[in-house]
Amino acid sequence: MKILTGNDLKTGAVTWWTGVGWSLDVNQAADVGEDGAKIIAREEGAQNVFAAYVIDGEKDADGVRPAHIKDRIRALGPTVRPDLTLKPSDPEAVNWVI
Repeated sequence: MKILTGNDLKTGAVTWWTGVGWSLDVNQAADVGEDGAKIIAREEGAQNVFAAYVIDGEKDADGVRPAHIKDRIRALGPTVRPDLTLKPSDPEAVNWVI
């Protein structure tokens, strides 16, 4: 599975392409197949996102998980302050990164 990630132009927040727009939730990421470069060009041109790139991901019963640890950290949030992650009430969330 190929997914897109980038940063919100106004806030800098990590975002994921859903197939129709951008979301803060990696589980809403859509498989872009071979269309990633076209989507990036269109979305960056429309100033909806910046620094977007295509990554490998995996989808299973638990949702979408980026293949590389760098992007899993981007998806979850800070690893040194679990209370600031996107899942602060989930004590197992940090294990998802590794």
